Amino acid sequence: MRIAVNTRLLLSNKLEGIGWFTHETLQRLVRAHPEHRFIFLFDRPFDRKFIYAANVEGAVLSPPTRHPLLYRLWFNWLLPRKLKAVKAEAFISPDGYLALHSQVPTLAVMHDLNFEHHPEDLPKAYSTYYRKYFPRFARHATRLATVSEYSRHDIATTYGVPEGRIDVVYNGVGEVYRPLTDDEKQAARSEFAQGHPYVVCIGSLNPRKNIARLLQAFDELLDRRPSDLRLVIVGERMWWDERMQAAWERMRYQDRVIFTGRLQQVDLHRALGGAAALAFVSYFEGFGIPVAEAMRCGVPVVAAEATSLPEIAGDAAHYCDPYNVSDIARALHEVCSDPDLRDKLGAAGIKRAQRYTWDLAATALWNSFERMARDAGLHLDRT
Repeated sequence: MRIAVNTRLLLSNKLEGIGWFTHETLQRLVRAHPEHRFIFLFDRPFDRKFIYAANVEGAVLSPPTRHPLLYRLWFNWLLPRKLKAVKAEAFISPDGYLALHSQVPTLAVMHDLNFEHHPEDLPKAYSTYYRKYFPRFARHATRLATVSEYSRHDIATTYGVPEGRIDVVYNGVGEVYRPLTDDEKQAARSEFAQGHPYVVCIGSLNPRKNIARLLQAFDELLDRRPSDLRLVIVGERMWWDERMQAAWERMRYQDRVIFTGRLQQVDLHRALGGAAALAFVSYFEGFGIPVAEAMRCGVPVVAAEATSLPEIAGDAAHYCDPYNVSDIARALHEVCSDPDLRDKLGAAGIKRAQRYTWDLAATALWNSFERMARDAGLHLDRT
């Protein structure tokens, strides 16, 4: 079978959450199924490292999809023509965007619907596009997959799609993540926090990551309980909005906050593994990959008691109300000041992280694809 795949988020040295999902699942999937031919569709010149096996070919559809106007061009017009030209018999879209003018059977992976519940968190052009097209994508797809039971229910409820048409494919955690030794932790503190203990926050800096309240909570924590604790924030500034800017300008302990920007995976592992805790207080997540990465490293997690995070972290996180600055400060203090609690959370995290591997994710994605093929009456034994 000729299977086309939307691979526009496979960007060398720029993989974000959905990009990692695409990279890790596809490399396993294509190698496990040499009986099929995969056509990877990029929106710009691509790194050959993403052509994972002999049964994969790459094609470029320009221009790059950098704006909703270009999304419309790419998915409404260029992609349907390309699917026809390459004689695609099925289509997989790991980021959920689809070619509405194509009747090729499709599996779309929709990771979350933050834009439906918090449209104010995005520039208007983006939120308008997402809220117009994603309901149509959901209805057009032969089958859907998503990354948590929370998102499965949310998609079904919001878009009126039967839950039986939606499969759960949990994210995985890279093999690089493991607990650091004591010496490695000290080296990480020296590298990222001038030798001081620190809390780390990981994720692209957009409003739903709740950075503004985290900054306020860190100030409150140091006011109430002075210490040499630092806050290390890892991630690219996607949409640094006025709320984050205002919180930053009002901070009394700006000198205790360190912005690293984006880190590659090996450096990210060190920054995460050396932390006293991960602060992940996002108020909307479909999964929350940094939580699973922290658990695999044995790092205690302070998480928002919201959306998918209790499902993903279970008993391996200490929870807070993401809308309450004082409660975030409380949770951070309790974890950072209690070695027994940190040990308990770390051990629980290592155990729970075993359910989040990319091998399991790739298998679940292929199982969803097979269900999609059956739904569409396709025969997978065709090469």
